[in-house]
Amino acid sequence: MEPFLEFQRQQTRRQFFKGTGLRFGGVALGMLMAQRGLRGAATAPGARVHPALPGFPHFAPKAKSVIYLHMNGAPSQIDLWDYKPGLKAYFDKDLPDSVRMAQRLSTMTSGQGRFPVAPSKFRFAQHGRSGLWASELLPHTAGVVDELAVVRSVHTNAINHDPACTFVMTGSEIPGKASIGSWLSYGLGSESNNLPAFVVLTPSFPSTGNGQAIYTRMWSSGFLPTRYNGVALRSTGDPVLFLKNPPGVDAADRRVLLDALGQLNQQGFERFGDPEIQTRIGQYEMAFRMQASVPDLTDLSGETAGTLAMYGTDVKRSGSFTQSALLARRMIERGVRVVQILHRGWDQHDNLPTALKNQCLDTEQATAALIRDLKQRGLLDSTLVVWGGEFGRTVYSQGKLTAETYGRDHHPRNFCMWLAGGGIRGGQTYGQTDDFSYNIVENPVHVNDLNATILHCMGIDHRQFTFKSQGLDQRLTGVEESSVVKALLA
Repeated sequence: MEPFLEFQRQQTRRQFFKGTGLRFGGVALGMLMAQRGLRGAATAPGARVHPALPGFPHFAPKAKSVIYLHMNGAPSQIDLWDYKPGLKAYFDKDLPDSVRMAQRLSTMTSGQGRFPVAPSKFRFAQHGRSGLWASELLPHTAGVVDELAVVRSVHTNAINHDPACTFVMTGSEIPGKASIGSWLSYGLGSESNNLPAFVVLTPSFPSTGNGQAIYTRMWSSGFLPTRYNGVALRSTGDPVLFLKNPPGVDAADRRVLLDALGQLNQQGFERFGDPEIQTRIGQYEMAFRMQASVPDLTDLSGETAGTLAMYGTDVKRSGSFTQSALLARRMIERGVRVVQILHRGWDQHDNLPTALKNQCLDTEQATAALIRDLKQRGLLDSTLVVWGGEFGRTVYSQGKLTAETYGRDHHPRNFCMWLAGGGIRGGQTYGQTDDFSYNIVENPVHVNDLNATILHCMGIDHRQFTFKSQGLDQRLTGVEESSVVKALLA
């Protein structure tokens, strides 16, 4: 309980008006001091453009930055990480009612007459010192499994893509909440003065993928000030529209224009006190800085041939996942707090063996290269890498089942995600599912438990990280109890 706020709530009308004169004087003085502080911060040498909140982080962090690899559409845990060799004996047999337990199904399979079990057609093997099981679709990732903590028991509340993606990114199915990247940039700021604190990349995906829509709420600041929105770099053409000055306009001219515009906006702020005007001033200033920083960021000519080869042949194709992964490392080097890569096409309701293989071919080498690259440069210990989707896939086939092909419907009861790097103990699996990868039997991890763990690695106590909105102390991890998964921590 905050005593001052509690006093404000309980005071009478008479008490309020008695103190109004002094109160308005204090507000005016506070605004004047804040404006001077803002002007000073903008001009002071070495001042941070994205400062952390006072008192943040709450404790010494293990990680300073996050790279979040979201596989939009829901990767099949049964075909990638959750090895179930016993399923071969159940091929084309109905999933037992004792396993399904009349649980909610999506409308795409709820009307099926049968629910035939579809074992994965892909081989699994153990890798690394940890002996972690991985699918043959993950040959490069198999080489870095000792850096990964694979959680097999993640679960969520939503069964359809949009609410599930909203949930995993904001802690709620209800639109309008702040995304995890926005929360982190709000609380911790950024060490970069020339790039946004939170950057989003949406690379292209194979034509065989079933591409679900990606909504801006996945990187939105929601109820937080809009300056904490993620900045999405374009996957084709210039990363940022109008990055170059038009013919006849040089940087000095642009500077004079922005200074004049800033003065006008500052007058508007002094008149109306709207904090969004300060956001606008900051955005114009950041856009000016990005005119120099973004071309340097995207210029890969300084990368060694060995580094480029490690990421893969697509590394120089603009908008590819491969190039996005390399850019993520380059942004972390430059002090960006959060980089989010959203890769679509993981929604395989049919022809899963072909489509899933193509998705892995498009992303898997670069994902493993990112882990290796960060480690080689001494950045992995301070960078938390997260990989996963919004839910899992059913063990039963959607539509026709054969030995060579099958599809899988949405499955929120359990799915796999992994974490690596800052604060995480690699080379482990956490959580267990039943023999059908349908229900969790050991160590369930809700998506908000995972978000609490991410915040913990960044030095934030999720219970103390709140923002007042709509009469509630809003949290990334919601109002229900969530816990840090301590077994994952180094």
